[in-house]
Amino acid sequence: MPKKKKVKKTKKIKKTKIIKLKSKENKKIIEKKTIVTGAEEKPEIKKIKKQPSEKRIYNLKDFVVYPKHGVGKITAIEKAKIGEIDIQFYKILVEKEKLTLTVPINQQSKLRPISSINQINKCVSILKTKPKIKRTMWSRRAQEYDQKINSGKIYELAEVVKDLNKNTDIIADQSYSERQLFEKAYDRLKSEFEAVLKVSPEEVQKKMDKALGRTKISEDA
Repeated sequence: MPKKKKVKKTKKIKKTKIIKLKSKENKKIIEKKTIVTGAEEKPEIKKIKKQPSEKRIYNLKDFVVYPKHGVGKITAIEKAKIGEIDIQFYKILVEKEKLTLTVPINQQSKLRPISSINQINKCVSILKTKPKIKRTMWSRRAQEYDQKINSGKIYELAEVVKDLNKNTDIIADQSYSERQLFEKAYDRLKSEFEAVLKVSPEEVQKKMDKALGRTKISEDA
């Protein structure tokens, strides 16, 4: 007689019972809550009618700084409707680059207001200090200077002007890329000085050149 093979019995787990028990428990908890509070808790539904706005609000004709382009002036505050959302944006004119920027109000994290007089005075004191000369390769230093210029931070901008200042206008004393970076940083800083101090470009240049020790150069020119 052949032997009968033993068949292993597998235990079936009833998942439905566990789910039912959980759902019952949840119902009991909800019922207890409603008895204690005496009112049903309804979730609040918020409808977004307008775009979320950042804290800072700029007005027409205000000067602002956009890191990659420098000082600009708000020429218009316009509205547009995309779908069901009302969007507001600034029109910013950067005169130095002859460029008009369109910046949505809810994406203005890159914008900053122009510096205070105290910050300008601190920049002047930075310009008076000795330049820091690093011994690293020029390509690496040039990249660092460019990042500082486009950071939008005025103190870093003043440091670049100070470090690249050679107290001379002789082309042989500066490489082309050095001169380009110096002029870019100098013009950016100068335009912010003009917007804050509200004086002529000539007066601002005299103030900056005096701090940099370039007074003789400007007088000869």
